[in-house]
Amino acid sequence: MSEFTVQACGPHDRGAQAQLFSACFKKSTDSAGLAWRYDQNPHGRALSFVQRASSGEFVSGYACSPRRAVPSGDEARSAIVGETGDVMTHPAWRKRGLFSALDVAAMAEARQLGWPIVFGLPNRRSAHIFLELGWERVGTLRPWAFVLRDGRAAREERAKEGRLRGWLTPLAARSGRAARARLRSGAPLRAQRLTAFPRDVADLSRRVEPRFALMVRRDADYLDWRFLRGPAGLHRAIALYDGPRLAAYVVVQVPRPGESIGYLVDLLAADDAGVAAALEAGLAALEGVGASVVQATAIDGSWWNGVLSGAGFQPPRAENHLTVIVHVHDATHPLGQAARDPRRWYLTDGDRDDETMG
Repeated sequence: MSEFTVQACGPHDRGAQAQLFSACFKKSTDSAGLAWRYDQNPHGRALSFVQRASSGEFVSGYACSPRRAVPSGDEARSAIVGETGDVMTHPAWRKRGLFSALDVAAMAEARQLGWPIVFGLPNRRSAHIFLELGWERVGTLRPWAFVLRDGRAAREERAKEGRLRGWLTPLAARSGRAARARLRSGAPLRAQRLTAFPRDVADLSRRVEPRFALMVRRDADYLDWRFLRGPAGLHRAIALYDGPRLAAYVVVQVPRPGESIGYLVDLLAADDAGVAAALEAGLAALEGVGASVVQATAIDGSWWNGVLSGAGFQPPRAENHLTVIVHVHDATHPLGQAARDPRRWYLTDGDRDDETMG
């Protein structure tokens, strides 16, 4: 009998999975947090597996979360795709190759369910494990930073990217002020803090989707779950209206207690004017709660990368990146065809598997 067995998990396993999660990561969670993450997503229940030791202990885990994606606005070909997350092995059981069996089980289940692709965003330390199991590396994802105000907190945060960036913080702050002046130069839109997303946000999503080879459907149920019902409670959503019409929205993550960094998490707008208004609304919201630096992550060469660069965000060191990987199950599907060029995807921090950034 093998020392370890692979087990598919359900709602009754969330407590034990949470204990494993908290032992593996700096961010801890509980059964309610994993129930939100794995069971309450309107796009479907996550696939989650563990390796179980003969003692019954959960020693390694893996999850794959569903996202309803639309290829180039073709709603008839929309499909569930998977995103890997929570790759974890208890510190006492590492270096035994336990992850391989979990990945095989998860990909077999995703294929059986008809998910045309699964994608992931591993860090540099773990990306090679996926590649050795047959995943493809298709791109890179980098964190960009916007300096809202000069000061000790901002300089310390920027110095994490190197001493030179710390020294250049005053210049970056001046550049940021000039960029925000340009963002404010368009026609003003009315901003409103949201406690729930309006139902017509799905219509806004449909207007944007034809421009991207892969985009997760942003409807009210999904956005409420993703941002407004998350356990951390750190997200703020702001809608931008042109008269009665929803023109854009932006989601930010406010700084944690004792921190000065906030995050521009998600944004959706039908045109460039809406993008500019939403960017400024997000930056203003974070400035208002005391953030000194704002971070947002983008795939190299993507539309979102261009937006951040044009809006005054500063690039990181070249080595500071995540890897974009894909596992294609149906190469004939439009989403399978889009998988290998993530520059054509619509992907913000809000599309990542993590509930919160940082």
